[in-house]
Amino acid sequence: MGLDITKIRQEFPILDNNTLVYLDSAATAQKPKIVLDAMNSYYCTSNANVHRGMHSLAEKATIAYEEARKAAAAFIGAAPQEIVFTRGCTESINLIAKSWGSANLRNNDVVALSLLEHHSNIVPWQQLSSEVKWIGIDDAGHVNMEGLDAILKEGNVKLISITGLSNVLGTMTPLQEIIQKAHNAGALVSVDAAQLIVHKKIDVKELDCDFFSFSGHKLYGPTGIGVLYAKQELLEAMPPFLGGGSMIGEVTTEGFTCADIPQKFEAGTPPITEAVGLCAAIDWLSQFDWTDIAKHEQALMTYAIEQLKSIEGLHLLSQLPIGCLSFTIPGIHPHDLTDMIGQKNICLRAGHHCTMPLHKHLGISASTRMSFAIYNTKDDIDRCIVAMNDAINTLTL
Repeated sequence: MGLDITKIRQEFPILDNNTLVYLDSAATAQKPKIVLDAMNSYYCTSNANVHRGMHSLAEKATIAYEEARKAAAAFIGAAPQEIVFTRGCTESINLIAKSWGSANLRNNDVVALSLLEHHSNIVPWQQLSSEVKWIGIDDAGHVNMEGLDAILKEGNVKLISITGLSNVLGTMTPLQEIIQKAHNAGALVSVDAAQLIVHKKIDVKELDCDFFSFSGHKLYGPTGIGVLYAKQELLEAMPPFLGGGSMIGEVTTEGFTCADIPQKFEAGTPPITEAVGLCAAIDWLSQFDWTDIAKHEQALMTYAIEQLKSIEGLHLLSQLPIGCLSFTIPGIHPHDLTDMIGQKNICLRAGHHCTMPLHKHLGISASTRMSFAIYNTKDDIDRCIVAMNDAINTLTL
């Protein structure tokens, strides 16, 4: 039947007055009312800390929190005990690096990254004593698989940590092929799915990835919560990332023992309300067919490319993207452009998008990004293009 975009937009309070053109969902998506209501209802009816209380509110809170874990697990085809709640994708990757990485990587071991990576999938690995090697990309922005093969042949790669979808070029990486190559070479694979998770149905068991991370706020859920999936045997062998309440089995004056997974990695009071919101977001998104979502978003992408190409001198950084379009305009700084159209309530993003190595490779310091979600329309694009042309005319006077 396809998507009823008019009806979908009505579910997002921030879009209700129809004056906002929001084309920045790669940074954070807007939230449907059902997510906001779920979080408010939790605070009004069930607010308590989880797991340790013996009163009814604590029991309700614990049930809601663990139901969110089950929902996140089912959403990506995992088991609940393989799901760790974090503050976001960034913290998930840091957990992998500081826990698994610190325990398993030595000075001569290699972590392989692609030039597409977000800083959150670069800096945690650079902080370790292991060596980082870079997988290049071709002119179309796709991972250079021959370069990957050459790095794997050296025999000391312990982990490939790679994005599933570039937040700048919109290029999707061939995860299954990369994972198979890595496993054949004795390496593990961590997938940064911050962008991928909202554009494609994922089954981590089918992928056979070892780690998989994403944030709730790009998935129409709240900020402040992320998901880390890791194979059970890896989680069980990894040391805890943070110490404190909830992650312990027993504490004595001589030391401590850890709780079972996943609690071992959830020290302190977890993001309970945010987990409730994430659960509601997953339930809301799951009502739609992924084929319909992809068809709608690709139609927007095709239309946006056509309209952007009408702007003299505009250079698209990629030609067949998913989720986002990035571009430059000679003589126009991205910050100036987005500031001027932002004053008209039109939201794009400008800068290096936390991908400085990629931008250096492309020979630019910054770009402008237009990104799409389920609630966007061709009218959003039309209004954005009009505002861009007005801004360009002003800036080139």
